[in-house]
Amino acid sequence: MKKKNRTPQYKKSRPKVEAPVDEEPAALKNAPHTFVIRRGERCSSVSRLSRDFRRMMEPFTASNLRERRINKVKDFVHLSGFFHVSHMCLFSLSSQTLSLKVIRMPKGPTLTFKVHQYTLAKDVISSTRKQYVDEECFQAAPLVILNSFSGEGKHLKLMASTFQNMFPPINLSKIKLSSLKRCVLLSYNPVSKLIDLRHYSITVVPVNLNRGVKKLVTRNIPNLGRFEDIADFVEKGHLLSESEVDDEDAHVVLAQNLKCGNLAENKSSLRLHEIGPRITMRLMKIEDELMTGEVLYHDYIEKDVLEVEAIRKKRAQQRRLKEQRKLKQEENLKKKDKDKEDHRAKTSAKQAKAGEITEQDKLLLKDAEEAVGELSDEDDREYYRKEIGDNPDEELFESAGGANRKRPFIPRGANYSLKPKKPRLDKRKQYEDDDRDARQDRKRRNNDGGKDTKGKGKFGRKGMKQDDFRGKSKYNGGGGKKQKGGTKKGGGKKSSKRK
Repeated sequence: MKKKNRTPQYKKSRPKVEAPVDEEPAALKNAPHTFVIRRGERCSSVSRLSRDFRRMMEPFTASNLRERRINKVKDFVHLSGFFHVSHMCLFSLSSQTLSLKVIRMPKGPTLTFKVHQYTLAKDVISSTRKQYVDEECFQAAPLVILNSFSGEGKHLKLMASTFQNMFPPINLSKIKLSSLKRCVLLSYNPVSKLIDLRHYSITVVPVNLNRGVKKLVTRNIPNLGRFEDIADFVEKGHLLSESEVDDEDAHVVLAQNLKCGNLAENKSSLRLHEIGPRITMRLMKIEDELMTGEVLYHDYIEKDVLEVEAIRKKRAQQRRLKEQRKLKQEENLKKKDKDKEDHRAKTSAKQAKAGEITEQDKLLLKDAEEAVGELSDEDDREYYRKEIGDNPDEELFESAGGANRKRPFIPRGANYSLKPKKPRLDKRKQYEDDDRDARQDRKRRNNDGGKDTKGKGKFGRKGMKQDDFRGKSKYNGGGGKKQKGGTKKGGGKKSSKRK
């Protein structure tokens, strides 16, 4: 097996080419965009409801928006300007209720709805007998239909304008009927004050055609195994079963040609297929700013003029305090930056001053250079000639010029020191000599102890016995064995411990 080459392979440096950035058309950039997020307690059905609501708001919404618990509403507000987001829909689940907040970015107003009932898109589709879902219909914005929002009250007008502005407007002179494939119906009940939200898919079917021909035109061809010829299918098409009843109220005259046999100036039938979700909600309150402003409308709480005025004064005072704190923080930041600059300037000045050479240092350095320059090889050679009477060898003063001579002393006041480093002493030879002497002494004592010396004792001195030195040696730990009570065997004195 061939071994792999272990030499590193370096990538060739290629010039970086910036990808061309295509600017969005003005119509797409100015169209209303939405963020749909979820807050509060965790619930799988509410998470699914928020995803269905995003799908309903496509294509001008963030379908794959990632939201975490650490993200705050302020984070999405800061990003709204970059992504041209005009509205934010916030589902908030608490231990008691589920609420939907529709916020106009970036400064309000905020409409808060209480969700009474909701049905997910998958439940709506599974409940229908004839399921119909077209993925192409989500490529264009839906048509908004408002019902019974023309009553008295400013809150109704504000609700109607908010729902209309959440979707892009329609230009009747330029609109293509083929792009209108969905619709969102918002119906208001003035008695119960409930708002029903429904989402439908729109299909167009030609009218006054044989059922067999209609099946062929709409590409909904059944099993033709029981027919011998295509003519039998066309002639006996009235015998085919059709699930949906053709309502005359749904007949319209088309202004443009559509596919599947729908021609201009001909009658066609409009059919709606509910694709969900369903939401039944009620308006609770309207706030002036972004969820923290003055309450402009409340469903069941009413306050008199004095209470409203007191709340306004309190909010104005809080706003002033907030501005004062903000100004104070800015001043503190400026002061902190100024202190940093001053400290940096002082330290740099000290460093520059420490690195400068004063006049006294210059004189000392000049004297040192002159003193070093006076010593040369020529003086040594001349001295050798006078004293010996012969010329010196070349090897004698060969390395004298390159050797480090002792430099003159410089006082402590100078900033530069010309003292050479201390030479490193090699004490290994001295240690070896000491070890050798110690071995010789030990050998000599052993040889002397083995001889029979009469009257001299072990250490070779007259009048001294071996017991006289017991307890005085620092190697035998005091000479005798210890007994109880701290006394030693042999009658010697107590030896003091040496550390």
